[in-house]
Amino acid sequence: MTQSQRETERKYEAPPADDTSWLAELTGVAGIASVVDQGTEELDALYYDTEDLRLAGASATLRRRTGGPDAGWHLKLPLAGDSREEVRAPLSDSVPDSLRALALSRTRDADLTPVVRIRSTRRTHQLVDDHGTVLAEVTVDGVRADSLGAATTRAAWSEMEVELAEGADPALLDAVDKTLRKNGIERAAHPSKLGRALAETGVGAPRLPDARAESVVAGSAGDEILTYLDEQVRTLVDLDPAVRRDVPDSVHRMRVACRRMRSTLRTYRSVLDREVTDPIRADLKWLGGELGAERDQEVLMQRLETRLAVAPRELVLGPVAARLKAWNVAESATAHQRSLDALHTPRYLALLSSLAELTERPPLRRKAARKPKKVLAKAVLEEYDRLAARVAHVLELPPGTERDRALHQARKAAKKTRYATEPGRASLGKPVKRLGKRVKAVQKVLGDHQDSVVARDALRRLALAAHAAGEGGFTWGLLYGQEQAVAAQRERELPQVWAEASERGPRRKLGG
Repeated sequence: MTQSQRETERKYEAPPADDTSWLAELTGVAGIASVVDQGTEELDALYYDTEDLRLAGASATLRRRTGGPDAGWHLKLPLAGDSREEVRAPLSDSVPDSLRALALSRTRDADLTPVVRIRSTRRTHQLVDDHGTVLAEVTVDGVRADSLGAATTRAAWSEMEVELAEGADPALLDAVDKTLRKNGIERAAHPSKLGRALAETGVGAPRLPDARAESVVAGSAGDEILTYLDEQVRTLVDLDPAVRRDVPDSVHRMRVACRRMRSTLRTYRSVLDREVTDPIRADLKWLGGELGAERDQEVLMQRLETRLAVAPRELVLGPVAARLKAWNVAESATAHQRSLDALHTPRYLALLSSLAELTERPPLRRKAARKPKKVLAKAVLEEYDRLAARVAHVLELPPGTERDRALHQARKAAKKTRYATEPGRASLGKPVKRLGKRVKAVQKVLGDHQDSVVARDALRRLALAAHAAGEGGFTWGLLYGQEQAVAAQRERELPQVWAEASERGPRRKLGG
């Protein structure tokens, strides 16, 4: 069983041991009424990582710690700013399977072994308000680190942390920081104990995820595309633990990262060799499809619930809400399990390795070394032309099934065009941003139309199930009719939205 909490902290160089005057100066800062000494404790931790330090390279840590009130296994995953998520599991002799799975996107199933032992003598002070509520904790650690290789290397230092209490105002950290700096206490050079221990014991430094291969020319088209791909790979890796723990919106965001990478690898084949990237695209398509069932169910249920909630009460006949809820529970459970199953497959592990290889040793083509403006603009305009052809085809068709399919294909083309604009925003500037914004408006209209098509199919199946159970179908028919009306309205809106998106200005500035 695991538990999770968010921790927000800042690390500092430790003040001189014989100087505690700075503690008294914290009283009165940002609502701190008193500083309460909690005494000293001994902590002993073994830090685990892969042989090439993949966790440390991804700003994550895994440790088995004894001593203190939170003894056990701790997996720390990076969040924005000064925050991290700490997932805990009870003490055991080996790495818990639950934490091993949550670290999988970073380790890529490489063996986890102890790399360094860190022991700390910790003195803790609580920063308390006038109601006795703990706002933060200040800890000063005397640290001893030992490497765990064939020969032991030792290092020792002192450091200080200020950790925000759960629910406390993050602005407190800024106020405390200001006071500490006035007292000559500076931020630590290393972001974590592990990072400093690895460096000072000679274990080694991990490869950072934004390190660039020597073959990549700074400021080139290849550099811009790889920077964008790096961001999407990190997003996928970071979201893996959230998907496994069913965190809201995590499946959607992971699926979008897959789509962005697929689209980028397709659009910029003049920059990256497709013999290498086409298999990666195929695996990304597979993963997006496995995640898609869960995300599509989320979107569909939200849509149908909204429709039902605003329907006049007198027109909701029979156990419509109960049937909708039961249907969603069954469909969601199946879809979520499908997502989890995908994350445990050898194909997914192979994809993670392929993505790491792609960003570390990119298969660059000749155009990758060129300046980005011309290379990226040409690719964006080619995607736009494909979208224009799709929309033109749609507008020639009469309403019906064939047009619905064509609208769906146009929607996918709109997404590809919008994603194509994203890597080039730094070099192409406002014109590509404007084009992306206008294409997004087209995508929104087409997306709502497609969601209506999917909703009508689900409503028909729900109505058939209700009929088989002897329930009335009036309300299901009502909702179906509303979705028909929405689809018709979006089809009427499309010509105007497309006229605005296809206005020549942004494309002319891109060279089109």
